[in-house]
Amino acid sequence: MRGLYNWTLMLAGHRHAVLALALVSFIESSVFPIPPHIMLIPMVLARPERAWFLATVCAAASVLGGALGYWIGAELFDSVGRPVLEFYGKMDKFDAFSARFNAVGAWAVLFAGVTPFPYKVITITSGATGLNFTVFMIASMIARSFIFFVIAGLLWKFGPPIRGFIEKRFGLVVTIFFIALVGGFAAIRFL
Repeated sequence: MRGLYNWTLMLAGHRHAVLALALVSFIESSVFPIPPHIMLIPMVLARPERAWFLATVCAAASVLGGALGYWIGAELFDSVGRPVLEFYGKMDKFDAFSARFNAVGAWAVLFAGVTPFPYKVITITSGATGLNFTVFMIASMIARSFIFFVIAGLLWKFGPPIRGFIEKRFGLVVTIFFIALVGGFAAIRFL
């Protein structure tokens, strides 16, 4: 895994780095294990004037890759997932899970899109459970734009000193913020 990480990081300095960033952002949303953040960070630090362009490339490619993940979940569920669940007698549990997931699907996509939780898991799950595609895409656009533009903005504003914070603690801070946001909405609903 370390070799794959180093290879992805090396791409950030390549002459076709923007294309590589788009490709990594796209495939990370459905199958690739390394997030595009590791390319975005050095690219923005090297050329801060391109921060917003690079964030746009990441967000757009990631959302399109999310659509591929959704398709994988929707198309391969019947041929791969359903037979496995039926073999183990768990199809009824999956149906119940699908109903629960789709009731909060937009929140799940938002959560996975802005936190260290693997976004690809939610893209594929969204397709497998039949989450409304429009809801999925809107939530994906919001979440992925938010995360990449915040990272690019912090690097643009604060430069190299913020890099360590982003790489080590940013995911935790965003996760806590998201949980507090959802908790606040839940508290308002039940009060």
